Amino acid sequence: MTTPLLYTPAAARRLIADDAWSALAEPLEQARRETLNDVDLLNSGDAVPEDKQPLDAGFIEYPRRLLSNDVRFDDQPLLDVLDDSAQSLRERIDRLVVLGIGGSYMGPRALHEALSPFYYNELPRDARSDAPRLYFEGDNLDNDSARALRDFLTATCSEPAQRDQRWGIVVISKSGGTFETDAAFRLFRDAHETCFDSLPDDGRKLIVPITGQEGKLRAVAESKKYAPIFPVPDGIGGRYSVFTPVGLFPAAVLGIDIRQLLQGAVDMTERFKSAPIGENPVLDYVATCHILERDAGATIRVLSTWGKRLEAVGLWYDQLLAESLGKTKVGDNGETRFFGATPITGVNTRDLHSRGQQHQEGRRDKLITNVIVSRPGTDPVTVPEEANPADPEDRDWIGGRTLPELLSVAVQGTNDAYAAADRPTADIVLDQLDAHTLGQLLQMFMLATVVEGRLIGVNPYGQPGVEAYKRNMKTILGE
Repeated sequence: MTTPLLYTPAAARRLIADDAWSALAEPLEQARRETLNDVDLLNSGDAVPEDKQPLDAGFIEYPRRLLSNDVRFDDQPLLDVLDDSAQSLRERIDRLVVLGIGGSYMGPRALHEALSPFYYNELPRDARSDAPRLYFEGDNLDNDSARALRDFLTATCSEPAQRDQRWGIVVISKSGGTFETDAAFRLFRDAHETCFDSLPDDGRKLIVPITGQEGKLRAVAESKKYAPIFPVPDGIGGRYSVFTPVGLFPAAVLGIDIRQLLQGAVDMTERFKSAPIGENPVLDYVATCHILERDAGATIRVLSTWGKRLEAVGLWYDQLLAESLGKTKVGDNGETRFFGATPITGVNTRDLHSRGQQHQEGRRDKLITNVIVSRPGTDPVTVPEEANPADPEDRDWIGGRTLPELLSVAVQGTNDAYAAADRPTADIVLDQLDAHTLGQLLQMFMLATVVEGRLIGVNPYGQPGVEAYKRNMKTILGE
């Protein structure tokens, strides 16, 4: 079993008054109870009060339900069907295009970048878990990007019966009406039909929709007779959907251990339910962030990932936090209040050379949370020793050291510098980066986001601001 995730806010905690920390204990407990009671309300079948709508708390218990085979698909455990379908698609194609935007895109991308080998698409197939190469589109309206990928794929399908020339599509959209994904699906579906409709084993088997129970994508998928059509479950919003077929099916196609992902999420949920404040990563994270934002003006939250694998996880979290808590609320007295810290993802030590100066001496409006992986996924690389030709007496600081050793020193040196300047930092420590630890991390962030929303009185579900731009686009296109 992987070592549990560790959250250590000690450096930030010394900048928080003891009475402020103690006073938050009962409101935090209330927020935890409300978060868990939301699950019961969602499952009860009772009408959801207006101030709770939408209520997308289904993500909290969904990993456990999947592992317990409580979620069925055509009278079979959904998890088994996901595995079997992923295996079938993996054996048929050598390139996979995932179409989606927001949570429908960021979740699969975060899982891929964290758990797949570096330079994944450049590796031979046997070094990719016998899985297809991976491409993302439908996350933008970039003409040049979409055309380049479409032209590349169509240029390689002159012999469609050969697996190394076949490509498939996973299209993800709960509503099916998001312009970016809809436009991309039309473009790539048209190209796909041109390439593969003549296949004797039916090119439609190479297209897998993941969508809600109703909506445009569902209707198109049924009319085209794609099968299976995997569900985005009711009661789970897009940015909370990484442990549904939205994230799990693409991950399974890539050979990622989706059961360990889910087990990590279950383990984090159990810690959230039972561990007291001071030993609870979710509650301690919320307390640290909330108090420093409220009392010290830390309205910018920097997620510093020490290594490149977790950058996409940071970008996924940026969307989760921004869309969940970045909201306007009008009180009963007519007062308008604005909520939500601004999330920023950085990769260190890379971004120490671009943002470090600002974090060290700029405005005091930031809380920096480091995400640190204790052990690398490969054997440590040692830097060769080398004398300085210009100065033979100059000390060789890095020769003979491993890169993990140097990274650890960089973390310590940076945290010490921030502490000396009274800049708050906290650490999330993963023993190693694997499916189980990643499952813990993602579930921790989702639970923390909901708890903070309940703590400050903001519904963490729904995204009314995003809907405005969609309405405006329709109005402009209709003119």
